[in-house]
Amino acid sequence: TRQIVADYMIPMPVWKSSYRLIFGDSGDPTLEGWAIVDNTTGEDWTNVSLALVSGRPISFVSRLYEPRYIQRPVAELPGEMAQAPVIYGGAIEMEADLQENRTAAAKTAVMADRRLRAEMAAAPPPARAPGEGFGGFALGRVAALSSVAATAATRELGELFEYRFSTPVTVRKSESAMLPFLQQKVEARKLLVYSGANSIHPMNAAEITNSTGKTLDGGPITVYESNAYAGEALVETLKAGDKRLISYGVDLGTRITTQFDSKAEVVREIHLRRGILTTRTAAVETKTFTIRNVDQEPKTLIIEHPVRPQYKLLNLKPTETTANAYRFQVSLPAGATEKFPVTEERVFQRTFEIANLTPEILLTYIQNKDLSLDARTQLEQIVDQKRQIAENAAELQRTEAEINTVVQDQGRIRQNINSLNRVRGQEQQVQAYARQLAAQEIRLASLRDHSSELQRRQTVLQSELNFLIERMEF
Repeated sequence: TRQIVADYMIPMPVWKSSYRLIFGDSGDPTLEGWAIVDNTTGEDWTNVSLALVSGRPISFVSRLYEPRYIQRPVAELPGEMAQAPVIYGGAIEMEADLQENRTAAAKTAVMADRRLRAEMAAAPPPARAPGEGFGGFALGRVAALSSVAATAATRELGELFEYRFSTPVTVRKSESAMLPFLQQKVEARKLLVYSGANSIHPMNAAEITNSTGKTLDGGPITVYESNAYAGEALVETLKAGDKRLISYGVDLGTRITTQFDSKAEVVREIHLRRGILTTRTAAVETKTFTIRNVDQEPKTLIIEHPVRPQYKLLNLKPTETTANAYRFQVSLPAGATEKFPVTEERVFQRTFEIANLTPEILLTYIQNKDLSLDARTQLEQIVDQKRQIAENAAELQRTEAEINTVVQDQGRIRQNINSLNRVRGQEQQVQAYARQLAAQEIRLASLRDHSSELQRRQTVLQSELNFLIERMEF
């Protein structure tokens, strides 16, 4: 993704960039940038003009002839592994006043950088410094500002960015060189970052704004605080005026726990049109961060809360938003405990045929405080009509059950009469059964008339309900 352009074109490895971020006792921190160049060509580079180009074209190598094997994961105890570096994404939304301040600071830094390059004397670039490692490490070296001036001129090349060194470079074959291309004050502040990544401790971090006026190539950063090694971080390529968070250590003096809470769904809107009831209900969830600052010094904490699809923040505005997370800034007093709740809601929209809803379900909507008086009155009319239909249907069911009982009893009596007619001396009992059968016939006729009336009433009530539903709208 990065290549070296020299006076002659030969196969070259990509170059690497490494930075040192130095926080002093006062003033803005200093950012040093070093380009690590490896000469793997098999011949010496003597007084070559060197330009390093940074960009991100698509290029890859695919191993087509090698067999593939499924690799087993390597599992270690948590205490045996160092904290892995985290690459934080850039913000896509932020508060307007912060954006204006950062834009003004970037413009000021660009002017200062131009003056600095005009006053800088040419100095030969050094080879790799003794004890200076790659990948952001600095071993056996005092964390002081380098005395070597950065002599690389910069310019935009379309989608790429070029660092061109004004002094010829000499690098022997199979050797490497570290070439300084940046030494400049930057806008940065120290803080803590908590992303909830399976740890109760936040990360020691810094917020860096690229106020150098240059594009900074991505790479490792070694962080120093008060001339002491503080940790290491990784950062992506950073355009002028952009900013990033970097984390370089674990803050054991701060502990964070979380607790979830959810509420029952709340009805926010109800609409009825042509018999279709549409409801909008909200499920509210709260995640509360309990933050304990053990140290006797105030701190600034950035909490990253994931952006969840279809969820919306309630009564809370993030400091900035990335593609995947909200960022909230919390001020922690010395030795204090703070609670920071993040409340979100998810709105569900559902549709029902109101004719299929029972009066009990409709009552839950009527009792909602957000429902208008007109809508409540119309729903109450539907509930009353449905109750009449339900009562009539229940009465019709009881009548039909009684008719069936009488018919079954008449069948039993007729069987008894047929049996007694074959026996002498049972004339009185036969007459008693006959009188009982006649009374049941009268009762049966009355029940059947009542059933017919109930069926007619059921039809009328249902027609009235359909008409009521058809004309109702809110």
